[in-house]
Amino acid sequence: MSAPAEMLNGMSVDVEDWFQVGAFETVIDRADWDAMTCRVERNCAEILALFDVAGIRATFFTLGWIAERYPAMMRSIADAGHEIASHGWDHARVFTLGREAFAADIARARKVLEDTTGQAVTGYRAPSFSIDARTPWAHEVLAEQGYAYSSSVAPIVHDHYGWREAPRFAFRPVAGSGLLEIPVTTAEVAGRRMAAGGGGFFRLFPYAVSRWAIRQVNLRDHRPAIFYFHPWEIDPGQPRPETAPLRSRLRHYTNLDVMAGKLARLVRDFRWGRMDEVASHEAARTSVSMAA
Repeated sequence: MSAPAEMLNGMSVDVEDWFQVGAFETVIDRADWDAMTCRVERNCAEILALFDVAGIRATFFTLGWIAERYPAMMRSIADAGHEIASHGWDHARVFTLGREAFAADIARARKVLEDTTGQAVTGYRAPSFSIDARTPWAHEVLAEQGYAYSSSVAPIVHDHYGWREAPRFAFRPVAGSGLLEIPVTTAEVAGRRMAAGGGGFFRLFPYAVSRWAIRQVNLRDHRPAIFYFHPWEIDPGQPRPETAPLRSRLRHYTNLDVMAGKLARLVRDFRWGRMDEVASHEAARTSVSMAA
């Protein structure tokens, strides 16, 4: 059962380095980041090559911290035709910031991203999908700052993130605003939602599971899938801090060696595009706010 050729799915990369992930936030202090071995440039170069061979354009949700230190990399991403979007400044989860700090965080990141690439930034993804029921003000701040879309909600139950009550597909979270929220993809199995949009799910389970889930979303739900991964997920040679808890190490390092091959299959099996393209298509048929 093939996906319909006309269905455009959203391909996205959350650009952060291996030491900036949520799994290591209690292990590696932000004050020590500049002393870490950075591998984001080599990994992004490999991703750009993969996308070039596949002939697809994607969205790179990038930390301001990364963009400030690697301007040449950012320009190469933009010059290749990919969308530059915001991932916040330094991967602080939204619910740890508060409204004013969040507003300052996304404004700071956006300025660096735009100054570095010359590309307008209209999309945002919260670190660790951390817009949830605790942060009803976050979408309001994004709307106030003129963002066109956010892809910051994971509508599932998870020990690390999740907003189970949120819609599975694009919705308008702020009444009277054009802001669109496009949740990361989930699939329904026996009446229950399961993660199906990439990341650890994609690495841990056989490729056939992800292929089935995306086809279900395209063919049964008639909606685009939203997929994401990180540059460090294709890098089995990255450092491995011995002080990290076993659970964090298992979550972070499992199946890194198979990720690139699975991605190569994924980009061939479905039609992929930038998130701003998907947002434009979804906005045309999404007129009801979540509150309504």
